[in-house]
Amino acid sequence: MIKKYWACLLFCLFGLLAQSQEIALLKYKGGGDWYANPTSLPNLIKFCNKNIHTTINEKPATVEPGSSDIFQYPFIHMTGHGNVFFTNEEAQNLRKYLLSGGFLHVDDNYGMINYFKKEIPKIFPDKEFTELPANHPIFNQTYKFPNGLPKIHEHDGKRPQAFGIFDNNRLILLFTFECDLGDGWEDPEVHHDPQNVRIQALEMGANIIQYAFEN
Repeated sequence: MIKKYWACLLFCLFGLLAQSQEIALLKYKGGGDWYANPTSLPNLIKFCNKNIHTTINEKPATVEPGSSDIFQYPFIHMTGHGNVFFTNEEAQNLRKYLLSGGFLHVDDNYGMINYFKKEIPKIFPDKEFTELPANHPIFNQTYKFPNGLPKIHEHDGKRPQAFGIFDNNRLILLFTFECDLGDGWEDPEVHHDPQNVRIQALEMGANIIQYAFEN
């Protein structure tokens, strides 16, 4: 009876996770500016609610990697420029979250990749960080990106790349590099990007959210 009770409880909890359309920003340790691009997520949410018919709360939550609160959100966004650090407990919690149906999008705001890559083995010592091909479904949701990740901002003359970690062929962690999607989501007066560039960033962001909610 006890085992059956816990099985039912877990089923209900994960069912709520699957039905929820709330998203959150990850507040991590290490000194990196996790709070960068303050207008980006609200703008992306508004775009998604209008154009792909989501019903996301327009004020995203803030969660810490070691908190049980992360299990309320099927989509968590992470950004910044600097250092990233997860304790072992935080890494284990993130692992449980991702393997139980959650999705983490990490948008390198320039300078994060090496810091984040050193933390990945804490979360997934048994998984590879691999580049997504241009034909991956995340580039072929409502909006089509036949060449893969769009280039929003220029830094070092490198091509934009999308890296991921998979579980049973499901993408559970996406790392966008040399792209700056979050900058493209911000209010127009922040970076003065051309409208077509902002739209590209928002459409790619909408694809990521749609993929996370539906897979």
